[in-house]
Amino acid sequence: MTTLFLDLETYSETPIRNGTYAYAERAEVMLWAWALDDGPVSVWDLTTSPAPPTPLLLALEDGRVEIWAHNAQFDRTVLRLAAPFQGARIAAQDISRWRDTRAKALCHGLPGELAALCSILDVPVDQAKDKAGRQHMLLFCKPRADGTRATARTHPVEWQRFVEYAGQDIVAMRAVDAKLPQWNYRGAELALWHLDQTINDRGVAVDLELTEAAVAAVAAAQKVLAKRTQALTAGDVTSATQRDAMLAHILAEYGVGLPDLRADTVERRAADPDLPPELRELLALRLQASTTSAAKYATLLRGASIDGRLRGTLQYSGAQRTRRWSGRLFQPQNMPRESMPRDDIAQGIEALKAGCADLVTDNVMALASNAVRGCLVAPAGRKLVVSDLANIEGRVAAWLGGEQWKLDAFARYDAGEGPDLYVVAYARAFAVPPESVGKAERQIGKVMELMLQYEGGVGAFVTGAATYGVDLDELAERAWGSLPAQVREEATEFLAWCRREKRSTYGLSDGAFIVCDALKRMWRAQHEGIVGLWGDLRSAAINATQWPGQTYRAGPRRVDADGKTRAAFAVRRDGNWLRILLPSGNYLCYPAPEVRDGALAYMGVDQYSRKWSRLATYGGKLFENACQSLARDVLAGAMPHIEAAGYEIVLTVHDEVICEAPDTDDYSVAGLSALLAANPPWASGLPLAADGFEAHRYRKG
Repeated sequence: MTTLFLDLETYSETPIRNGTYAYAERAEVMLWAWALDDGPVSVWDLTTSPAPPTPLLLALEDGRVEIWAHNAQFDRTVLRLAAPFQGARIAAQDISRWRDTRAKALCHGLPGELAALCSILDVPVDQAKDKAGRQHMLLFCKPRADGTRATARTHPVEWQRFVEYAGQDIVAMRAVDAKLPQWNYRGAELALWHLDQTINDRGVAVDLELTEAAVAAVAAAQKVLAKRTQALTAGDVTSATQRDAMLAHILAEYGVGLPDLRADTVERRAADPDLPPELRELLALRLQASTTSAAKYATLLRGASIDGRLRGTLQYSGAQRTRRWSGRLFQPQNMPRESMPRDDIAQGIEALKAGCADLVTDNVMALASNAVRGCLVAPAGRKLVVSDLANIEGRVAAWLGGEQWKLDAFARYDAGEGPDLYVVAYARAFAVPPESVGKAERQIGKVMELMLQYEGGVGAFVTGAATYGVDLDELAERAWGSLPAQVREEATEFLAWCRREKRSTYGLSDGAFIVCDALKRMWRAQHEGIVGLWGDLRSAAINATQWPGQTYRAGPRRVDADGKTRAAFAVRRDGNWLRILLPSGNYLCYPAPEVRDGALAYMGVDQYSRKWSRLATYGGKLFENACQSLARDVLAGAMPHIEAAGYEIVLTVHDEVICEAPDTDDYSVAGLSALLAANPPWASGLPLAADGFEAHRYRKG
C-alpha cells in the first residue's frame, strides 16, 4: 500500500495555545511538505503556486493510500477546516486513512516530540529537525510582536530557509516511523485511535454564558481579595497570589517560616488555632485567590469553536507507560474536587449567570471552583449520560493476583449482598466480623486499600494522606488499640532499624509511623497473591533484561479467551525493548532496560523534570503499570460498543465515560453502565461494575 507522508506549515492569528480546533478555524496553509513511500521529499509553496502538485492530488484522492503525519490531529483538522482544495478536505474527513507517528510513539512509552524522538532513536543529524529552522517557523507562522506579518516578500532569505526546514520534517518523521515498534498501534488499537480522533472532532458543548459570567465573577473577587490582602499587610503584599512577597511578610511580621504556599501547607497552618487571627485570615485569602478554576474558565473561552463546542481535549496514550488518556487544554482529568453540596452548586451556577454570586456565598472563588464542571453541558434535545467503572484498579489487582476471596467480595457487593471492600479490607486485616466495622474503621480500611496495593509502605501512607486529606496521627490513635501485639512489635523494631540506618521516618510521630507500618504488614498478610506477584514481575523483568530473546512468565495461570492456559504476564526483551505482554494482548513497553546491582531501570520521561531520563523501577511499580494499563483496556474495549449503541462519547475522565445522547428513555445510565461493565473476552472472572447519572450539566458522580 502506498503511504503519503505530509506536514503542514500554517499561519493563524489565533494562538496555538487556544487549541488545534480554534487555531484551525482561522488558519492558512503556507507550505505543504510531502513524500510518497521512500520517494523524494517535495515542498509545495502555496504562496507562489496555488495549484496542488498532481502526484499529491492523486494520492489524496486514492482511498487506498494511508496518510501519515506527526501529530496528525493538527494536520487533519487544518485540512478539514482550511484546506486549499476539495480533495484535501475530503481526505481529511476520512479518519480511517490517517496514521500518527506521535501517537505511535506515545503508546510505546516514548515522548511525542519529533525532535526528542530523533535524539532517542538515533536518527542521524542530517535527518533530525533543524533547530535553527524553528526560529523561521516562529517568524512566519504567527503575527509578529508589532502586529505585522512576515512573508516571503518581506524576508526572502529566511523564507527559503523555512522551505528547507519544512522538508526536513518529513525526512525526520519518516526515519522515526521506520524505527518505531507497532505492537500497540495496530488492529483494535489503531481503530481505537481512530475513535479517539472522532471524539476529539466531536467535542463537548460548553455553557459559554456561565463561563463568561464565572470569568467576570472571579476577576471581581480577586480584586476584593487583593484589597483585603493589602489592608492586612499594610501594602507589603498587593495580591494574595504573590508567593514570595507573602512568604516574606509572614516571616517578618509573624515569625512564621513556611516552606511553601502549596494548598496542603496553607490549609494545615490556617487551621492552627494558635496563630494570630490576622495571619489565619491572610492564609485563607491565599487559599481563595490561588484556585486554578480561573485558568480553566479562560481556557474554555479561548478554546471553544465557533459552534460553542470545545474540541481536542483528549490525548491518546498521553500517560505513556499505561497508555491511558491524558487531558489537553481544559485538562478534564484534573478538575478540582467538589467541596460544596450539589444543591448549593446548582444555585451558585444560576447566581453566577445572573451576576449576583456574592449574594449567595461569601467565597466566590470556591463557588467558581465547584462550578467549573458545570460548564460542560448537553445541547437542546440531548442529555449527558455518564458512567464510571467502580474501583477498577482494585478489581484488576485482585484478578491478576488470584485473590479469590476479594473477587468474591466484589461480586457480593455488586449483587447487594455484602459490604464494600473498605469494610472487608479492615475486617479481614483485623480478623473481626464485617458487621462490626464502623465508620472510623472503614476509613482505615480505605486508607489501606488505596495506599498499599503497589508495594507501598509508610511513605505511601504519607503521600496518600496528603492526597485524601487523612490525618495520620488521628489514624494512629484510632487503630493503635486494635493492632495485634506481634505486628505492633515488628513495626516498632522496624522504626528502630530505620533510625539506626538513618532511613527516613517522614517526619511522623512514633505512633503514626508504627501504625502505618503495622497496617502495611497486616494488609500484605491478607494479600499473598498480590505480594507474590510483585516479586514474580520483578524477577521476570530482571531475567528477561539479562537474557534477551527468552520469555519469562509471571502471575497465576488462567484460561485465556482462546481457551489456552497461560500465566498473567509474559516478559521478554527483544533488542532495546523490554516488553510485558498483558492479558488484553497489549504491551507495557520499557525502552533501554538495564540491571545494575540487582535493580531494574529503563529510559522514560521523568514525571517531575519532564526530561528523558533513566528511571528505576521495582515489582510493585511494574504491577501498578499493569493494573492501570488493564483498567484502561477495560474502558477502551467498551468504547466502540458504547458508540455503536448510540451513546456519543464526548470525554473520558480517568475511568469515567461521558456521553451525549438523545434526551429520551431509550438512553439511560443503566444502559450505558451495562455496556461499560461488560467483560472483554480476555477478562473472564473479572468482576466489573459501573454506575453514573444522567444530567444536562456535567458534575461529579
